[in-house]
Amino acid sequence: MWQAESFDKSTIDREFALMQKTGMSIARIYLHDLAYETDPAGFKQRMKTVIDLAKSHQIKILFTIFDDCWNPHPKLGKQPDPVPGVHNSGWVRSPSDDQRNWPQDLPRLKTYVQDVLKTFKNEKTVYMWDLYNEPGNSGYDGKSLNLLNQVFDWAREIRPSQPLTSAPWQAGESELDKAAIKLSDVITFHCYAGVDELKKQITYYKSFGRPVICSEWMARTNDSLILTHLPVFKAEIVSCVQWGFVSGKSNTIFPWGSKKGSTEPKVWFHDLYRQDGTPFDAKEVELYKRLCGKTDHL
Repeated sequence: MWQAESFDKSTIDREFALMQKTGMSIARIYLHDLAYETDPAGFKQRMKTVIDLAKSHQIKILFTIFDDCWNPHPKLGKQPDPVPGVHNSGWVRSPSDDQRNWPQDLPRLKTYVQDVLKTFKNEKTVYMWDLYNEPGNSGYDGKSLNLLNQVFDWAREIRPSQPLTSAPWQAGESELDKAAIKLSDVITFHCYAGVDELKKQITYYKSFGRPVICSEWMARTNDSLILTHLPVFKAEIVSCVQWGFVSGKSNTIFPWGSKKGSTEPKVWFHDLYRQDGTPFDAKEVELYKRLCGKTDHL
């Protein structure tokens, strides 16, 4: 998304417009340290372009900086084509597996984090900074604790006007989850389970006395459903950002663990729309429009 050669302004604008039409008001968008490092000025200009497009459609952005999930060895240049049928076959971690904890890598990562935050620290369209997605995932476990602490320290040195967060992903029980909760201004969490578990997690995270947002949810074959869950979020006054919007390169209509060559599933795992703008399930879109509508309160 962020490299100059493949930055696709028209698609971004079209999907923001579709979000606005649906009633959505927050887009969670991942950044990447390598795209910044090769072209810091261009990278920040492309971020500004995305921010301006979002603003034109009354969308706020939840930028995510680091990520422990999926492919461990990202490279610059043209990215591989999606592996047919494989969920998230092209998604890459940031930083890479071999550039994340060693002392010699920290100054580079600090420069990246602080330059980006300093540039956009007062940008009202930036809803919040998700500093680290699912720290400890991919078997890193406690090895991610140092980077988690570091990225919050680096961010607080900049003192952005927007809140800082990092979402626990093991129901708040691991050492990393507890650290993420403690460090976050706003508590975000991920839940791909049924209604009972969602309600349980909302109650737990509200107990810390800070605002709560579910920044990942909706996996149809995991019983995390728009028709059942969106009314719960509405009733609990908990903002929510579902995973997936338009079916595309990420292949997230397929479930976790899907195999090469899988055919389109009868029930999509993630995503709301096909690339031509038609919904997977019109009832889901109707519910979004009814419960969310066009918002101007953010």
